[in-house]
Amino acid sequence: MSVRPILIDGEWTPSAAEETFRPANPAARQPLDDEYPVSPRDEVERAIQAAADAFAATAGWPGERFAAFLDAYAARIDARADEIIELAHAETALPVAPRLREVELPRTVNQLRQAASAAREGSWSLPTIDVKNNIRSLHAPIGPVAVFGPNNFPFAFNSIAGGDFAAAVAAGNPVIAKGHSLHPGTTRLFAEEAQAATEETEMPAGFVQLLYRTSHEDGALLVSHPLMGAAAYTGSRTGGLALKQAADRAGKPIYLELSSINPVFVLPGAVEERIQKLVDEFTASCLMGAGQFCTNPGLVVLLESPETDAFQMAVAARFDATPPGTLLAESVLEGLAESVERWRAAGAKLVTGGKPVEGRLAYANTLLRIEADAWLKDPDALQTEAFGNATLFVIARDAEELLEVANSLEGNLTGAIYSDTRGGDDALAAKVERVLRRKVGRLLNDKMPTGVAVSPAMNHGGPFPATGHPGFTAVGVPASLRRFSALHCYDNVRPQRLPIPLRDPNSTGDTWRLIDGLWTREAVVKKP
Repeated sequence: MSVRPILIDGEWTPSAAEETFRPANPAARQPLDDEYPVSPRDEVERAIQAAADAFAATAGWPGERFAAFLDAYAARIDARADEIIELAHAETALPVAPRLREVELPRTVNQLRQAASAAREGSWSLPTIDVKNNIRSLHAPIGPVAVFGPNNFPFAFNSIAGGDFAAAVAAGNPVIAKGHSLHPGTTRLFAEEAQAATEETEMPAGFVQLLYRTSHEDGALLVSHPLMGAAAYTGSRTGGLALKQAADRAGKPIYLELSSINPVFVLPGAVEERIQKLVDEFTASCLMGAGQFCTNPGLVVLLESPETDAFQMAVAARFDATPPGTLLAESVLEGLAESVERWRAAGAKLVTGGKPVEGRLAYANTLLRIEADAWLKDPDALQTEAFGNATLFVIARDAEELLEVANSLEGNLTGAIYSDTRGGDDALAAKVERVLRRKVGRLLNDKMPTGVAVSPAMNHGGPFPATGHPGFTAVGVPASLRRFSALHCYDNVRPQRLPIPLRDPNSTGDTWRLIDGLWTREAVVKKP
């Protein structure tokens, strides 16, 4: 069995790795045929140097060049969609339809094309001009970017095709993709098309590179090396914080998506008004994809009442009646079971589920309950993310206790409030929102958090520990591009030496520029 090559400096190159790995098919619980290398230190160093050389070669290039690559890449993915989907299904057991074919792959190519449009139009860089003082600034490429993809989105967050990749490239940066070990073959197919697109659009060698796996020490090198500009990571809190520590020591920016329990506050009037609709929405959101989403609703906070008990019973019945989905890996099953046991050790009572499914890589749909006074004794343990199809109900005796639970929450990607549409919950909803707004990146009303629209207004971020920085988003063009930029200022620089977007004419005619405090697409007009 041959070991798949890595992509370094524009070439598919046999690795000198002494260690290899094989992905597995989660549905069959059997290893797949292909073998992949764990790259040694010298390959990581070679990739970094090649990326630095590519960055030097593209310095000053207009956004059109990066847009052309992204558009060509998106077209190539579309043309190879069937093969990519088939291999992703084998490596992840995620359903071909609708998940991979109708949802995730279209979203992925749409992200690439949105990023291309932003690169071409140029307003993402916020060109700012003070005519009187002749001071000008804009966001410019920061340097080579390392992207670490997660296990649960083999397309939309893939290290060489997903949102972080698209944003880094659109901002003008080379990318070193660190693939995920659960779907290396899917990442390899993307990389083949990315490399073909670089050749088609005459990008420099080393602009896009792929390493399947490294040691932890070499992963730290990848985010902290002097030649690197920034990094993006989506995955476990433990792994992300280890990389952040290395990046912080070197003064390198790293953008993290770590963990989130995404609290949903269901207020009394909502339960009384539309209990069955709530059961439908909640169970669909919680059990979708076996709960393997960073925006899965892992915590529900309710007020004690007979209606709340009826809601809990209905959710439990739906959980019992719904076949649990296949998990991504043995490690996901182990982690989910450990999280549920930690909840129970902290006082949560099992309502239903709570055990692996015999003969399958699956865990029973799981619901636990705890009273709010018990929650408040150990909120840290009870906020352990259970990545998968498990959720925890917290039952408060009154509004004051419900607000105490809200105040005890860590940072999350999302938070939702369900309330009576007739206005009966408005006073309490306002109090919850004041607390929750500080705790989450995206606040929802009467909507479950699972979907993340690829919209310019989207914030897929939030306070720590959901992410490493509350001021940035991993989804949403153009804001996501600015993570991978440096603010360059030019003071009294001669016109011919300025970057093109800061010169007096508007070179594209479409770029919005802030000129003397006003956003405009017009050329600079100097007053006599």
